[in-house]
Amino acid sequence: MIPQKNRFSEAKDWDEPEEEVIRVLSKAEMTALQESNALKHPPLSPWKILLAQVVVTALCMVFWSFFGEPVGLSLYTYSAFLGGLISVLPSTLFVIRLELAKKSRMLNPGNFVAALVSGEFIKIAVTLMLFIGVAFLIPGALWVPLLVTYVLALKCVWLAWMWR
Repeated sequence: MIPQKNRFSEAKDWDEPEEEVIRVLSKAEMTALQESNALKHPPLSPWKILLAQVVVTALCMVFWSFFGEPVGLSLYTYSAFLGGLISVLPSTLFVIRLELAKKSRMLNPGNFVAALVSGEFIKIAVTLMLFIGVAFLIPGALWVPLLVTYVLALKCVWLAWMWR
């Protein structure tokens, strides 16, 4: 488009576009919307994720047991068990903390966020204590099986998205 001489834009060209009108839903409409979304995206229990972490830990223990001098229970297997334990135990404490918060009589968003933050703090603190405990109290632990099992058990949360 070629600009024309002495042509100025009109005031409405610079104005904001008209805003969308937001419609407030009634309680019945909101309930129907929530039920339709619940069918599309069913909630996943955190206990199933913990069960998956235990299963992944057991599979890693079986895998690492083939690398030991006597095939079966060896230092590789124990190290893989410790890696799974370092993943599963703090996650279990976190889920228990959230379940206790849900059952509280004073459940509101602020209290639930506080429970979430404190649960995550507990999870981080216990994980650090377990890693430090393994490093100092079990000097013969093999770190490769321990860390591989730990990381694989943590990734079970990602697998949960595929179950949905």
